[in-house]
Amino acid sequence: MAKIRVIVDRDTCIGCGVAPATCPDVFVLGDDNGKNRVVDDWSVKLDEHESIGEVPEDLKDCVQAAVDACPVQAIRFEIV
Repeated sequence: MAKIRVIVDRDTCIGCGVAPATCPDVFVLGDDNGKNRVVDDWSVKLDEHESIGEVPEDLKDCVQAAVDACPVQAIRFEIV
């Protein structure tokens, strides 16, 4: 089964909270800087500039909804 690699550009993110509201199984606002990030369960890399996670394929629609809702296009994903 394929996985979805989710990449959040935390430099671009404005911390509006739309991604966690749209897809709380994958996204949360970070305690470190208030910017969007992938939740700990799926996180593979986190720093102040980006958050990368790998989520199961069954969360693709949820991730796509967050990508579409982000007002500054700070989220993208790829199938791995």
